Amino acid sequence: MYLIGLTGGIASGKSTVARRLYEHGAVHVDADQLARRVVEPGTPGIAAIVDRFGSGVLRPDGTLDRAKLGELVFNDDEARAALNAIVHPAVRELSAKVFAKAEAADPDAVVVYDVPLLVEASVDHPFDLIVVTSAPRRTQLKRLVEDRGLDPMQAEARVDAQVANTERLAVADVVIDTDGTLAHTMSQTDELWFRILDERAARSK
Repeated sequence: MYLIGLTGGIASGKSTVARRLYEHGAVHVDADQLARRVVEPGTPGIAAIVDRFGSGVLRPDGTLDRAKLGELVFNDDEARAALNAIVHPAVRELSAKVFAKAEAADPDAVVVYDVPLLVEASVDHPFDLIVVTSAPRRTQLKRLVEDRGLDPMQAEARVDAQVANTERLAVADVVIDTDGTLAHTMSQTDELWFRILDERAARSK
């Protein structure tokens, strides 16, 4: 298995790069989806969240009210740290199982782990390559307002709540600049794919 950690700030083109790698044949694993799975009704994750934050974070059907929980932790560092201490280890455990399953199905699989909080959550899987998508702050804000319908103040709060891009770039093996055209992003991603194939081939010799 060849394991790639893919990260980047909000609205930095990460999904576009992940989709392109998937089209080339990579197995795509989405950390956000895993984070939802570990807090489904009946999981130890949701039990721990209710224990810490109270049953007010649940909807009437027993599922997690993410918006309500988000309000509790957004401006409270201690509460956010408590939530992360519940969710991050559970996601790490589940992601390891998903990777093992992908490798069992195909020992040569290229697995792209799409993980927005790779730096913040100190995700330490044995990655063969860490790829960071990068766009300037003004581009991120523009995309959040124009493509996702956030108002400018919401967009700024979302961008500013994330770790500085310099911290992501510090761990990057490959940086994909997504500030240009879609075609430019795609061509960089295609180059990355050929590099992955070359490295995987060299490793299996």
